[in-house]
Amino acid sequence: MHTIFDTEELCAIRELARKFAQDRVAPGYQARENAGQMDMALVREMGDLGLIAPELPEAVGGMGAGFLCSGVIIEEIAKADFTFAYVSLLASLNGQILNAFAKPDLARDWLTGLTAGEHLLAIALTEPKGGSDAANLSLRMERDGSHYVINGEKTSISANQCAKAVITFARTGRPEDGARGVSAILVPLDLPGITTSKFANMGQNQVGHGSIWFDNVRVPAEYLLGQEGAGFVQVMQGFDFSRSLIGLQCLGTARQSLDETWAYIGERRAFGKPLAAFQGVTHQLADFDTRVEAARLMSMNALWLKDRGLPHTAEAAMTKWWPPLLAYEAIHACLLIHGHAGYAQDLPFQQRLRDVLGLQIGDGTAHIMKNIIARERAGRGAVQG
Repeated sequence: MHTIFDTEELCAIRELARKFAQDRVAPGYQARENAGQMDMALVREMGDLGLIAPELPEAVGGMGAGFLCSGVIIEEIAKADFTFAYVSLLASLNGQILNAFAKPDLARDWLTGLTAGEHLLAIALTEPKGGSDAANLSLRMERDGSHYVINGEKTSISANQCAKAVITFARTGRPEDGARGVSAILVPLDLPGITTSKFANMGQNQVGHGSIWFDNVRVPAEYLLGQEGAGFVQVMQGFDFSRSLIGLQCLGTARQSLDETWAYIGERRAFGKPLAAFQGVTHQLADFDTRVEAARLMSMNALWLKDRGLPHTAEAAMTKWWPPLLAYEAIHACLLIHGHAGYAQDLPFQQRLRDVLGLQIGDGTAHIMKNIIARERAGRGAVQG
């Protein structure tokens, strides 16, 4: 569907992403989930087309494109395979962090491989004793000559076993320093002292989630991102971008489900009529179609604001809490309209339902997003938490 945000360039990128998604990504969706493995050959194909983190500079393999460009790509990929769209999400989030805060040589080395689809990068913030309280970290990182030594555990980390390196948040200051005692560092996952586990999740299995344990892991000091003790404050700014992408990731999957269900009710007959003749069916779909389109425009608007350097923190938080919930509800309705065929594993609705549910939890819950919106609207001093 065309929007007021579309330009000739954006439409061309969308068409390229759509063709790749439908021709190459969609056919293997369920098989990749069942295998629980990311298809890195397919990731490289995506990189060859320039569809990974196009907002990064051309010098590191990007296009120097606007942020909206990444939005239309993740939307199209998610129509084909919700979880494969994590390639876009993780590349754009981590790519922005490295491009902004890594030393130039380090950024170039890792970003060229990222945009080419040669490897994935993960980000590790959550710990066993704290999820939403992201500034209250206990993972320790201490300077030892030309290295930092890291000890502790991160958990619920996306792509923890298929990524080549992980942007890790660790405490370098005192616990009472809170966010201001946290630093960020890029940690290659093949370093000695690192072990990982994979959770038995109900969805998103090809990207996977799990724990990472650091046992006296020595990382070169030049892998530090930004200033010591300022990593949390610096890097958290990038989450406004990823939250907007998550909104479109979820809505892409919801849109595909709605389009398939509109087509189905025109063909399926009951009591001598197509299902589309019954308002109990069509009004339900019309309701979700309206809300999905509204949420989509809201998500794209957040990226449009970012492209223009305008404030968009509240708008990004809105796209993180509402679209994942709305997508779950819309896909649920589509599954029920398909009856037992929707409940069976032959159709993708059950897989989509399990996949989108995860983003009502990961990357910030609805409660945290609403706190952010309230702080932006009422003022940080007026809103606690």
